[in-house]
Amino acid sequence: MKQETQLLVEKGEMLPLMEEFYTIQGEGYHKGTAAYFIRIGGCDVGCHWCDVKESWNAYLHPPTETKKIVENAKKYSDTIVVTGGEPLTWDMTVLTTQLKAEGMQVHIETSGAYKLTGVWDWICLSPKKMKLPTKEVYEKADELKVIVYNKDDFRFAEEQAEKVNKDCILYLQPEWSKREKVVPEIVDYVMKHPKWKVSLQTHKYLNIP
Repeated sequence: MKQETQLLVEKGEMLPLMEEFYTIQGEGYHKGTAAYFIRIGGCDVGCHWCDVKESWNAYLHPPTETKKIVENAKKYSDTIVVTGGEPLTWDMTVLTTQLKAEGMQVHIETSGAYKLTGVWDWICLSPKKMKLPTKEVYEKADELKVIVYNKDDFRFAEEQAEKVNKDCILYLQPEWSKREKVVPEIVDYVMKHPKWKVSLQTHKYLNIP
């Protein structure tokens, strides 16, 4: 990457854009809502079950002017979801300021492992054991979404639930490849611990992006 481009990426004026698409939000509190997704490349959290591993290497995704990303997004929807990769790898201030200036609702899906930058209407925190969230993200999260791959994830979920604010909505979501095994365990757990809700990747059942 040229040094000049690198500097613009560091400032958030350009971002490594992996893909952008208009679809239906499939998970969590806003499931069923039409939204425009902006997927930013770059992540070193390293979840072995990640379903977008191609997002990890930021250098595979072209640095794109933030204002171009915003221009594109506003053609489709006034609800924007910024996801990754791990979007907080980069400074989200410029992107979110421009989106908000266009009157958009701006959501983020994040592991919370890095400094919280940007202006957000909704923060979906999906913490990972390998790299825990920052204190600020715990305090500001609107929803906590813990992915359940095995039984130890219930313990981890309770540990994470103690760190978020009292208004944060709590979700347990089956890891897609283990869904047949873990869905009955999640259902049983939520019935015994009703502060939790079940989240499913409904977009995969609907066969949409």
